[in-house]
Amino acid sequence: MMERGVHVVVVTGLSGSGKSTAIKAFEDIGYFCIDNLPVPLLSALLELCERDMPDIRKIALGIDIRERKFLKDYDAIFRNLEDAGYRFEIVFLEAPTDVLLRRYSQTRRVHPAAVPKSTLLYAVRHERELLQALRDRANRIIDTGVFSVHQLEAMITRTYSFISETERLSIQVLSFGFKYGLPFEADLVIDVRFLPNPYFVDGLREMDGCSSEVESWLLEKSAAKDFISEYSRLLLRLLPCYIREGKRYLTIATGCTGGKHRSVVIANQLAKKLQENHYFVNVFHRDIHLE
Repeated sequence: MMERGVHVVVVTGLSGSGKSTAIKAFEDIGYFCIDNLPVPLLSALLELCERDMPDIRKIALGIDIRERKFLKDYDAIFRNLEDAGYRFEIVFLEAPTDVLLRRYSQTRRVHPAAVPKSTLLYAVRHERELLQALRDRANRIIDTGVFSVHQLEAMITRTYSFISETERLSIQVLSFGFKYGLPFEADLVIDVRFLPNPYFVDGLREMDGCSSEVESWLLEKSAAKDFISEYSRLLLRLLPCYIREGKRYLTIATGCTGGKHRSVVIANQLAKKLQENHYFVNVFHRDIHLE
């Protein structure tokens, strides 16, 4: 079966978890976005894109509990999409119950799972139960309880901006500083604070890990060279396993204290190793300018 060129992201999840924000972020990075498309129109839309709208290669669909037919028939719908050769994934957004209650209390909107004479708490819990099977089917689960609107937008942008339409796995190598918090989107996190720190070297402190001076200094250290060699070898053994399991995106995070020197150099070197082995890799240095 030939794989079709349209990539479909189904954005779903709990009411109040940030689906509208996620859809907006997808739209900003070039996805054709539709919120609450009636399910019977889904196949027709994809066929129309294939036949008459060749410029539309990336589609994000916001679907939630309000589309009751989707909730009932989603498993058959997704199987049909797969059988037809479409590349698609499910992004499921959620948040702790207390966060959802606070968000709904602030908006004063009626919860879509609410029934007459029931409480908001009942509606939130009932929706969570209704969507559990869909959550189990999801390719990516994002807990937005720890995100601001801007952080969720930034995560979507970082993860989905650099999709390769031909590669089966898109990899993001992300550097960060532990003092600014862990990157919640990371699939793999490695701590490189065991390496010598350029911060304490005169003339290197004000530079960052993208400078040739800092890079050369760190790569002269046997600990750095050995780590890059061994960790990249491990990654190259793991990546085919992720691909066989159907994973589309992988975020590999390297962290040092401030995210300016060591993690940046290591992230660049790991990305280089993976690119040399023909993987599609994007590098992002989250905290490089915060020091």
